[in-house]
Amino acid sequence: MERAGFWSRLWALLLDGLMITIPLNLIWFMYQGEWTNNITQGWAWDIVYAAYMTILPVIWNGYVIGKRVLTIQIRKEGDQPVGLLQMFIREIIGKLFLGIATFGIASIISAFMIAFREDKRAIHDKLARTYVKNRI
Repeated sequence: MERAGFWSRLWALLLDGLMITIPLNLIWFMYQGEWTNNITQGWAWDIVYAAYMTILPVIWNGYVIGKRVLTIQIRKEGDQPVGLLQMFIREIIGKLFLGIATFGIASIISAFMIAFREDKRAIHDKLARTYVKNRI
């Protein structure tokens, strides 16, 4: 089984960011009548983004939009579908809280782990017992 590497995971993450920020900016524009670059700042953005990254893979069999486009999928160890607990640990504890608590150092270490480890698993993958695999 081939694991998804650094670049495919990065492109998927960037694509997901675009898929959320553009619609939210359009909604904000229709509501307030002004375009803003501040939509991705603050706690409201954190909640929306964390909910998207946590809930959608449970509903959509390990995919978010960026991962679906790049044909990579989040799976639980043993090639099982992810559940809400795994995604909560992965996204909220392993990415959000750990990233904040370490002032971003955990995110940098995770990027290096994905790039250089043979199993391509980051800190959040280890904590949640997940991995990202290529579906092709």
